[in-house]
Amino acid sequence: MITKPDKNQVRKKRHARVRAKLSGTPTRPRLNVYRSNKNIYAQLIDDVNGVTLVSASTVDKELNLESTGNVEAAQKVGELIAKRATEKGLSEVVFDRGGYLYHGRIKALADAARENGLQF
Repeated sequence: MITKPDKNQVRKKRHARVRAKLSGTPTRPRLNVYRSNKNIYAQLIDDVNGVTLVSASTVDKELNLESTGNVEAAQKVGELIAKRATEKGLSEVVFDRGGYLYHGRIKALADAARENGLQF
C-alpha cells in the first residue's frame, strides 16, 4: 500500500530545493522563517560563518502576546526582527520562507519586516 507523504515532508522537500539556490552572507544574511501551529520564529543567519545574527519569535517575553499562532503575532515578530536587525546595522536580507507558501502568517511577517526597514 502506497502512503501519501505528509504536509511537513512535502514542505521539507520544497525547502531543500530553495536552500540549494540561496544562502546568507555576513552583509546580506538569510531571513529564515519557521512556523509551528502555536508559534512563529524568524532568524537572520550568516551561512558563510554558520551563525545566527539576530532572532525573534512569539516566544520572546518582550512581545507579551495573548495569542501567538495568528497573523497579528506574525506581524509583531516581523517588526521585532527588523528592529533588531537595524540595531545591528543590517538592512538587506535574503528571504527564506522555509518551504511555506507565501501567504497568511509568512506574508504578514515579511510585510511587517519590509515596512520596518528590511530590504529583500
